[in-house]
Amino acid sequence: MNRIISFCKQYKHALLPILYAPVYLLIFFYLEKKPVSQIHVIEMSIDRKIPFCEYFVIPYYLWFLYVAATVVTFVFLERKDYYKLCLTLGVGMTLFLIVSYVYPNGLQLRPTAFARDNFCVSLVKAMYATDTPTNVFPSIHCFNSMACNAAICHNKKIGAIRPIRYGSILLSTAIILSTLFIKQHSMFDVLTAFALFVILYIPVYLLPARSQAPKYHTDSELS
Repeated sequence: MNRIISFCKQYKHALLPILYAPVYLLIFFYLEKKPVSQIHVIEMSIDRKIPFCEYFVIPYYLWFLYVAATVVTFVFLERKDYYKLCLTLGVGMTLFLIVSYVYPNGLQLRPTAFARDNFCVSLVKAMYATDTPTNVFPSIHCFNSMACNAAICHNKKIGAIRPIRYGSILLSTAIILSTLFIKQHSMFDVLTAFALFVILYIPVYLLPARSQAPKYHTDSELS
């Protein structure tokens, strides 16, 4: 019992995502069911040129494991890096909820018929049946993938392990592409997710890294 109490005290910071997740989901599902007078259709001309490919549903679903595994792993790493990850995810996801509330949006890109009938198509159909094509801007699938990948690459321990670092880059890239190829998001959703990520990446990762970088002095400054 003492070990359990000690463990809970040592990792009490893990409560952050545990407390935030149900609040986020409650608001998200409320917004999904909330009646609105007008849905703003999100679409770019390039969206119609991107072919549907059901096989991308696999990395799309791997997103859930990727984000969860990253957050859980960071609970046991440097607390500073953990808080950076939580801050990035929390701010981005909260802003997404605000955008969804003030600017109801949706897609009209999903196919109504499928050229093939296979396991991946069945997964896509199941997803379409449970996940409405609304509140898609910016793409949280893309934003969270970028945030998790940045956290992994910046961490001194796991970021230094090449298979993990490059595996994270490949998986996050595949997840981002999957949102386009299975018609879950418009290119506009992806680009705005990237813009939001950059806005948060600069103060959370880039500026602190520059301030901590060693400063070199010229000979004239030293004399």
